[in-house]
Amino acid sequence: MTQLKFSTPSRKGKHLDYAERCQMEILKKEGYSNRHIARAIGRNHQTINNEIHKGTVKQLKQRQKYHGKVYDYYHTVYLADAGQAYYDTQQLNRGRQLKWVAAQSFIEWADHKLLADHWAPDVVVQYARKHHLFENSMIPCTTTLYQWIDSGIMRTKNIDLLEKLSRSTKDKGSTPRKNKRILGPSIDQRPSSINDRSQFGHWEIDTVIGQKKSTEPVLLTLVERQTRFELVMKLAGKDSASVTQAVAQLKQRAGDEFPRLFKSITADNGSEFADLYELLQETLQVYFAHPYASWERGSSENQHKFIRRFLPKGMSLRDMSETQCLRIQQWMNDYPRRILDYETPHERFVRAFHQERQFA
Repeated sequence: MTQLKFSTPSRKGKHLDYAERCQMEILKKEGYSNRHIARAIGRNHQTINNEIHKGTVKQLKQRQKYHGKVYDYYHTVYLADAGQAYYDTQQLNRGRQLKWVAAQSFIEWADHKLLADHWAPDVVVQYARKHHLFENSMIPCTTTLYQWIDSGIMRTKNIDLLEKLSRSTKDKGSTPRKNKRILGPSIDQRPSSINDRSQFGHWEIDTVIGQKKSTEPVLLTLVERQTRFELVMKLAGKDSASVTQAVAQLKQRAGDEFPRLFKSITADNGSEFADLYELLQETLQVYFAHPYASWERGSSENQHKFIRRFLPKGMSLRDMSETQCLRIQQWMNDYPRRILDYETPHERFVRAFHQERQFA
């Protein structure tokens, strides 16, 4: 029989190791009690009780045949290997479950929004939170969602994401160039109520070209500065006659509401806007930005990046239909924006126009 020596120092706060489990297996087979084993290896008796319970397995002791029937007799025994295997399994499963494992429904919804609806990750996260679409524990932060995309957890890949806005390193504090041709009042004359976007009804107008050909059609875009509501129209060409005709049609469609919807328009100095001031000066204010100062029409520039998602540079617009223009316009106006506290331009536009009519 193994000789017991109770001189082993107690090891508190340490997990049992495989050597101790082997020692327990030997002592248990020799019939020692759990308390004796605890004193022998310097452990608390409850630790030994728990380990014996976890590492005990059932083994076949005897098999007998009687009158054509087989009878199996089992007994239980503690095995060091069984105890170690249980411990190793528990170690693998320890700690908090990875968030994405429990967020499969959110991931499926997010993949659809990112791939089918072309939303940005930040918009996906904040829209889900704002509208309480999932439990908070299932919704990651924007950084985590980007990490899920990078690590391949989602179907969405980085190439599927909207273009990341680049920040210019140019010094914008320099004095803008003077206009070589004067098409109308300078943007310097624009009042602060337009500059700070505190008032509804002030627009920026611009064009989006496909292929650089004189016979190629273009898109005319107008964006309301406060709500970011977008209008997209296809023109036969990039010339003042086409722009004048489109604006005249827009004015006719708006009817009596035109003065409430359109209070000012800011354009660049392109020749296509040469007749804009003469056409609208009796109805609203028209301002012209400085040359090579695209940041003065920042709303248009940012909106065009959304349009380029569907119409890359160099793509011909000749076969583009009016229906396609309306689809792009609708997508842009139904896209939640961070700058709008994750409301859509359509929601903000309707609310602002309703207020405008109330105070008219």
